Amino acid sequence: MIDRYTTPEMTRLWSEANRYRAWLEVELAATEAWEALGEVPPGAAGRIRAKLSAPLDDAFAARVAELERQTRHDIVAFTRALSERVGEEARYLHLGLTSTDVVDTAQNLILREVLDIILEDVRALQAALKAKAVAYKHTPCIGRTHGIHAEPMTFGLKFLNFYAAAQRDEARLTRAREAVGVAMLSGSVGTYAHVPPEVERHVAERLGLTPDPITNQTVARDRHAEAMSALAILGTTLERIAIEIRHLQRTEVREAQEGFAKGQTGSSSMPHKKNPIASENISGLARVMRSNLQAALENVALWHERDISHSSVERVILPDTTALASYATRRLTGVVEELVVYPGAMQKNLDALHGLSYSQRVLHKLIEQGMTREAAYELVQRCSLASWETGTHLKALLQADPDNRLSETELEEAFDPAWYLRFVDAIYARY
Repeated sequence: MIDRYTTPEMTRLWSEANRYRAWLEVELAATEAWEALGEVPPGAAGRIRAKLSAPLDDAFAARVAELERQTRHDIVAFTRALSERVGEEARYLHLGLTSTDVVDTAQNLILREVLDIILEDVRALQAALKAKAVAYKHTPCIGRTHGIHAEPMTFGLKFLNFYAAAQRDEARLTRAREAVGVAMLSGSVGTYAHVPPEVERHVAERLGLTPDPITNQTVARDRHAEAMSALAILGTTLERIAIEIRHLQRTEVREAQEGFAKGQTGSSSMPHKKNPIASENISGLARVMRSNLQAALENVALWHERDISHSSVERVILPDTTALASYATRRLTGVVEELVVYPGAMQKNLDALHGLSYSQRVLHKLIEQGMTREAAYELVQRCSLASWETGTHLKALLQADPDNRLSETELEEAFDPAWYLRFVDAIYARY
């Protein structure tokens, strides 16, 4: 998936080197807190930071991996690699902490940065959707229910609907960012026995996080499940839009289609093909995002105060899902921005059923003229089914039916598409 929609920053944030950088920030902030409490010699945290001023690069990550093959414990390997660089004062690192204090707090720090990227992606998608909603605010098209022509609407309303969904996605992701934006340095079972709450408060403030009010040895995984849920729902929004574009690009519909670049090919065997490949790709990625939510939900229930069954899962689903969310959102934004729209085809499709889309308006007008609902419905349905079979315009069939009570003027009014669109401005005013 290396193309213009790939995010190098996302790749960097989930790299091993950046994971160790985040661990280091937690460790250093904790050392600073111990120093403020008088438990570590003055200036120790600053001297350690100075010795580690060079970035924790791929070479450092390789050294940690080498040590982990021996220790079979990632944090122990990490602190030993730090000791090799820092020397004697490394003993002030990881003071009173358990591994998960560092790992969970650092992971939440990274998740918050990752969600910031996705939030920006969602806002860019909103802008693209809003632009289409405004541009086609009054462009008539046929609305479809069950895949069948229903009643007139406007093409812009489709995109205003999508825009509203993307706003809800932003709100969910913002809440999820808050849910995972917590620090935890509470010790082996959450009692602060070896590290006082003051250390946690200092680290949280230093990193821009919030102290988790209650933990055991882990940050409760319902927080992460909430984030994964927001991402999964974002995926459904993306697929919802992508499926609409795929349907609109069908040959029989052809009201809109993905942009087709110069030199692009649609098929290895059929030169005429233009396929909605980006939208199909997004539909597929949404399936992965949703399936990963199930794994996140399974992570919530752990044994007693902690086990590590969640850890291996998160090493896969968190980087994969967030990277896919960013990629798919950016790619869909490109599709929407470059969408080719055919208002002429929309009008042709609007007229394709010879007036059947106006059947409800006719029904109501007949009721207004004193017919029972049942009798009016039977009349309109009878003429509608005949229109389906013969291709004759519904209005002509109604005019010829002896049970019809509507005048020529009333029938003309019933088949006026403007009547169906009279509240479009009011709907837009809500946004």
